[in-house]
Amino acid sequence: MDSIKEKKKIKPIAVIFLAVLGIFISLQLFNKPLEGKPVAKKIEAPREVLTILENSCFNCHSNQQNLSWYDKIAPISWAVNKDVKRAKEALNFSEWNYSAGEHEGKMYAILNMMKSGKMPLHNYILLHPSAKITTKDVETIKKYTLSLSSVGPAKKEAKNIHQNIEIKGNNTHSKFPVSPNGVKYTDDYKNWKVISMSTLFDKSIRVIYGNNIAVKAIENEDFHPWPNGSIIVKSVWKQEKLADGEVRAGEFVNAQFMVKDSKKYTDTEGWGFAKFSGKDLHPTGKTASFAKESCIACHRQLAEKTGYLFDVPMKVNTERLIKNLQK
Repeated sequence: MDSIKEKKKIKPIAVIFLAVLGIFISLQLFNKPLEGKPVAKKIEAPREVLTILENSCFNCHSNQQNLSWYDKIAPISWAVNKDVKRAKEALNFSEWNYSAGEHEGKMYAILNMMKSGKMPLHNYILLHPSAKITTKDVETIKKYTLSLSSVGPAKKEAKNIHQNIEIKGNNTHSKFPVSPNGVKYTDDYKNWKVISMSTLFDKSIRVIYGNNIAVKAIENEDFHPWPNGSIIVKSVWKQEKLADGEVRAGEFVNAQFMVKDSKKYTDTEGWGFAKFSGKDLHPTGKTASFAKESCIACHRQLAEKTGYLFDVPMKVNTERLIKNLQK
């Protein structure tokens, strides 16, 4: 009698096990491997820099995947393939067709993501602990990135400043530039409210402005998502240290625009990104898709926290400080 009861108990467990095994095997039939592509042009950098990038970045951000066996098994492989495809759209070290200036900009973006701990992704590190970025790695990338500025000025991909000036009769009319994706530069931001400030390792001073729509969203804590029409501008200057030790804003570097238009900028989470650099305010990018390739991948990591902004609005900063003091 006892043996019969045991058989009855074992049978349902065996059936469940076989059912799960059957489903698992069936999933492998729909397991499509990653599309292999040759290396078109690999990033050029010192060996110590390439070693870090190859170890922590190449599995997702290149055509040279060296995936673990468990990365290739469905349903895990589905998520891996999706992440790799998205990562390569944002940055691909095997298709490094960039000018010297663009190369420098990409390295600054990579360094920022490493310093903030946003790359590699935490869930990736859990399964691939050897990819974790160390303090020494960050310093190596930082040293190389800063060295790029001393090589010499990059070739400008924009027209001379004089081509941004139109003469109409006896009046001089300033013609402000437009980014390839349609974001227009405007001097009006200088009269907007300052919503945050920051500095960076490159010894720059950054002041972040918001238009009336953005400021109202901050005051009402209504920026998840930011309302359409919000415009955020980060104005960047080099630091200038005076003889008495005072630090002021020196040479203008660039103005970085974020324009919220959920219908126009569907490929970049509803945000239009643009950067206007130098005295001639030359816009970054050759085509309208530059922001999808260069901007949104980094900003996407901040979606839940600040609605895609790197610099937290001052009201949020203040409230966080008060909460910390009350603990």
